[in-house]
Amino acid sequence: MNRMRPKSIAVFNSNDIYPISADSVVPFEQHRDIFYLSGADQEETILLLFPDAMDKKHREILFVRETNEHIAIWEGEKLTKEKATEVSGIRTIYWLKEFDKVFFDLMTEADTIYFNTNEHYRQAVETRTREDRFILACQQKFPAHQVAKSNPILQEIRGIKEPEELELMQMACNITEKGFRRLLGFVKPGVYEYEIEAELLHEFVRNRSKGFAYPPIIASGNNANVLHYLENNKACMDGDMLLMDVAAEYANYSSDLTRTIPVNGRFTKRQKDVYNAVLRVKNEATKMLVPGTLWAEYHKECGKLMTSELLGLGLLDKADVQNENPEWPAYKKYFMHGTSHHIGLNTHDYGALKTPMKANMVFTVEPGIYIPDEKMGIRLEDDVVIQEKGEPFNLMRNIPIEVEEIEELMNA
Repeated sequence: MNRMRPKSIAVFNSNDIYPISADSVVPFEQHRDIFYLSGADQEETILLLFPDAMDKKHREILFVRETNEHIAIWEGEKLTKEKATEVSGIRTIYWLKEFDKVFFDLMTEADTIYFNTNEHYRQAVETRTREDRFILACQQKFPAHQVAKSNPILQEIRGIKEPEELELMQMACNITEKGFRRLLGFVKPGVYEYEIEAELLHEFVRNRSKGFAYPPIIASGNNANVLHYLENNKACMDGDMLLMDVAAEYANYSSDLTRTIPVNGRFTKRQKDVYNAVLRVKNEATKMLVPGTLWAEYHKECGKLMTSELLGLGLLDKADVQNENPEWPAYKKYFMHGTSHHIGLNTHDYGALKTPMKANMVFTVEPGIYIPDEKMGIRLEDDVVIQEKGEPFNLMRNIPIEVEEIEELMNA
């Protein structure tokens, strides 16, 4: 609210409930912006912010679906007005059916409306959302109002995590650790990728997670060279490496882990050499995540680190590097994705990317080397918090990553 223009209103809508077909729907997931700002985790909810409202009670309003006995029996308890205040801290609660009347009245006092468009750099959404429909209707009803964007404000404030958020993210990482440790005694030749997925889901849910923070990637052998492999239906074979990009959510906050382990519990020399090269890149890249670092420059430096390791592994030679296309450097043949992204309420979270990094931003660090000719792909990933001074704090510091520890635990 401190960042909004004078005499302006900002509106945030909950997500739709999306149909599958017949009477089936996708389990409800709250829009992360309204959840971040209000704590309201319920469908058909609207948050309205109007810092300059003439009536002070209208400076923060939460509109919720009116509940009744029928809804309570069939769907479960919904937010009452009192519970909505308890959850959000917002004192003025209206039923959703009152929104149009209240909103029209407040718009007569306002000059500007803030719309919450999706401007995340990875978004590719084709569905017309509840937010989109609101924006279209609003533009038709109030064509004389100025329009502003909520997203730049959200990118700034959501990108820097509060202590309470870091606690929840640490909890998500701790649950992920329990799942990974469980797997180390379970994985062996002949186990199917989906059996590993089931073990993880069991451990996550029994620790009060809703489950995976994102669709799990459990890729054995050459499957690891498909970056977003999701089938998880192949047998893990003796001698193969197993790449697992899997992590738990907790209270809507994500963790994001990748570990790569030998199916039979022992690394070959080649597997160990490639693995340790990836680990060195991860460790050196992590040290660069400090206040003031520019995301684009950081990725260039990570590319230099990876180039050096690929030369050492014999995957590149000096001629490859000397003749490389600057737009697609030689190392990209074996490491084609970025090293880091923001993480928080979204796995690929909001956060400023074109301005210097700040303390309490949380980033993944996830280099990889992918060698289809050797039917091997290795990626390692941790989640780290940028500190005011010194190296980042690793939220996954307790999750085994060194070759010796993984072998020891797999053969215990």
